[in-house]
Amino acid sequence: MLKKQSGFTLIELMVAVAIVGILASIALPNYTEYVKRASRAEAAAALLDAANKEEQFFVDNREYTKTFSDLGIENKTENKHFELSIELNTEKTTFTITAKPIAGVVKDDADCKELSITDVGLKGAKGKKGNSDINYCWGR
Repeated sequence: MLKKQSGFTLIELMVAVAIVGILASIALPNYTEYVKRASRAEAAAALLDAANKEEQFFVDNREYTKTFSDLGIENKTENKHFELSIELNTEKTTFTITAKPIAGVVKDDADCKELSITDVGLKGAKGKKGNSDINYCWGR
């Protein structure tokens, strides 16, 4: 009598591992790029919100503030990938709010190391080699 064997052969197992490896090599870079875009979009939204709150603070106090608690917001984005900072001129009549990556895959993003917005709505982006494509970094 012949016994029927059950299970996988080594060849079948190696083919399955190769297929999973190929799928992972395609999916992981796409996922990483998606996380970068989503984090930059969140940073851009946080910058716009902070700029709006600065304008509201200016209307009430006739000067801008450097303190995020005065604006009622945090100095980090919700996913904690970007940290916000505010720079004022000496008269406190102009501001620049900057978002710098501090964690996650966006920290290693050479294209968009820094996003910024000014009191007149001028958007900026800096990368490893100086100024970056603003539309790309701001998600337009």
